[in-house]
Amino acid sequence: MAAAGKTARGLRRVPAYQPPKEEQKPSHKPRQRKIKYKVFSLGQGLDMPLFIFILVLLAIGLVMLFSASYAYAYYNDGSSYAYISRQGMFAVLGVAAMLFISTFDYHHYHKFAWPVMGVAVLFLCLVMLFKALGLKSLAPNEGDAYRWLQLGPINFQPSEVAKFAVILLFAHLISQNLDKMGTFYYGVLPYVAILGVVGGLIFLENHLSATLIVLMLGAILMFVGGTKLRWFLLGGGALAVLLIIMLFFGDSYQASRVDIWLDPFSPDLDPDLTWQTRQSLYAIGSGGFLGVGLGQSRQKYLWLPEPQNDFIFAVVCEELGLLGALVIMVLFGLLIWRGVYVSLHARDKFGMLLGLGITFQVGLQAVLNICVVTNTIPNTGISLPFFSYGGTALLMLLGEMGVLLNISRSSNVEKT
Repeated sequence: MAAAGKTARGLRRVPAYQPPKEEQKPSHKPRQRKIKYKVFSLGQGLDMPLFIFILVLLAIGLVMLFSASYAYAYYNDGSSYAYISRQGMFAVLGVAAMLFISTFDYHHYHKFAWPVMGVAVLFLCLVMLFKALGLKSLAPNEGDAYRWLQLGPINFQPSEVAKFAVILLFAHLISQNLDKMGTFYYGVLPYVAILGVVGGLIFLENHLSATLIVLMLGAILMFVGGTKLRWFLLGGGALAVLLIIMLFFGDSYQASRVDIWLDPFSPDLDPDLTWQTRQSLYAIGSGGFLGVGLGQSRQKYLWLPEPQNDFIFAVVCEELGLLGALVIMVLFGLLIWRGVYVSLHARDKFGMLLGLGITFQVGLQAVLNICVVTNTIPNTGISLPFFSYGGTALLMLLGEMGVLLNISRSSNVEKT
């Protein structure tokens, strides 16, 4: 008998076992190919529910702006169409910009994160510089608040740019350090430093509402990104203590707002300071359930100061009543729901964080404005998205909606 492993005459050597090609490991690591994104891409089509909610809110906002502003515009500018004509022009430009930006692939915003933040900080510093130099033509004020920058024909609030800058930079940094967000060095320190600089500059403008929005947006993105809960409890407690000290024991500007909030009808307070809040509550109470009718508000006839701005929702309540106000709040809720839905279905963490930041910015601003108008919280001076007058603010808002629509183009959402 032949020995094991041998054959009879004409011995054949059995070849050593060779694994299949798919089992063979390469001798060197394959080079990772960098994904290249097109600058402009239509993707699978934008999310139509989100797009419709944006347009409906914009249309209602323009109608209510005209209704709230025509008396004030005629008295101050000699034309009832002074505000609506400018706002309408910016709305058309904004929708065009929104559709254009919706084709610009959001992955390219990574490279703009730091430059946009640099521009935002520069604008905020310019406000403080012009305020210190007494140049009111460049940094106009409203009472003790310096929130605007006048650059030639353009008048805007740098805090609006700062909000988007924080969202973009946080989304950029968090998406690059996902596996390190549980540490203090990568998950807390850089974001607290950024919020300290931006929030501090906005607070120096006496713009408390924008400061709170920036801080809340940063906290939301950090939480979603993976920062540990104990840092929020520590930071939230410290912030609450600072707010209490500032509002109740701070300077007269902030403390007076608390006094107005607690009792706007108090005879001991300066009537000039309580006037806006009281007229807002009169307007809301006059509207009842169904309202006095579109265009029929009485408080907008120079009773409610600048009804086209922060307190436009009071005119909405007066003319459309509780029912109309609820419809508008539901529309804002639907916009926020769809924005969150689209963001959570983004194909990467950067898109998800960017979309959530933009969505929550609109949501927080709408909630705070409605709370201020109804005297649920102290008057902090904040506009209502899609409704309040402000061409550059509307242009900025619609541009951000364009970014959100672009995220929807490549998200895992069934397009309708």
